[in-house]
Amino acid sequence: MKHIISAYNFSRDELEDIFALTDKYSKNLNDTRKILSGKTISIAFFEPSTRTYLSFQKAIINLGGDVIGFSGEESTSVAKGENLADTIRMLNNYSDGIVMRHKYDGASRFASEISDIPVINAGDGKHEHPTQAVIDIYTINKHFNTIDGLVFALLGDLKYARTVNSLLRILTRFRPKLVYLISPQLLRARKEILDELNYPVKEVENPFEVINEVDVLYVTRIQKERFVDEMEYEKIKGSYIVSLDLANKMKKDSIILHPLPRVNEIDRKVDKTTKAKYFEQASYGVPVRMSILTKIYGE
Repeated sequence: MKHIISAYNFSRDELEDIFALTDKYSKNLNDTRKILSGKTISIAFFEPSTRTYLSFQKAIINLGGDVIGFSGEESTSVAKGENLADTIRMLNNYSDGIVMRHKYDGASRFASEISDIPVINAGDGKHEHPTQAVIDIYTINKHFNTIDGLVFALLGDLKYARTVNSLLRILTRFRPKLVYLISPQLLRARKEILDELNYPVKEVENPFEVINEVDVLYVTRIQKERFVDEMEYEKIKGSYIVSLDLANKMKKDSIILHPLPRVNEIDRKVDKTTKAKYFEQASYGVPVRMSILTKIYGE
């Protein structure tokens, strides 16, 4: 593996290797092999982040690497007008890998085309967030010991949420029984994504109609920052809220995931139920990203 730009960059075999590595790292985050010893990784975040930024930083340090970078373009020469290509070329000179987040779709792919070192997409616009998808399916596999044969429901912003695009794409490496897509009309999943999929999907608007069939409910926030027209956002914000009533109608062993941050789309009362796995999901950020870095640098 070199660049990680899309969820399609992972084969099923590679994902299963990552699951096994993550199990190991979860037991001992201070890996003794230190496969990044002597290496410097740039974390180049042109957009805000908490979990992704910190978990990549911690993963690199745990593997013995050094970290340089930034968490906002205002502290870089981009604020002075430097173009992205020149910034990437500089990072290419200073480091052995680039973990990159950017507000524009395709920015990470562009970076990979001019970089001699690995580029990892940590989220680019409304395009993809592939390492989050690996965290998602690792959490699901941890709970069910399989991905195959499960019924999924993706709820919320399916148009702009890059985590949704990556999850839909990474599921092509498995055999889900059915994926329900639950969203308001304005936020339906994009046709070009749906046309790529090799498993059955069904679009619905009312989660109560299907919730008793669902094994995995994956919730996303309505992303205000992706809307060009704020009035459009105001019309549909809060369209879906996962209430305790909805959660109680799910199967006994079903789970609720969310890539976070959460705004108000999951009632806080749901946090106390056994179905709420989103904080556990977030806790796997470090060992999963350690495993991905190991696949890139340790083999």
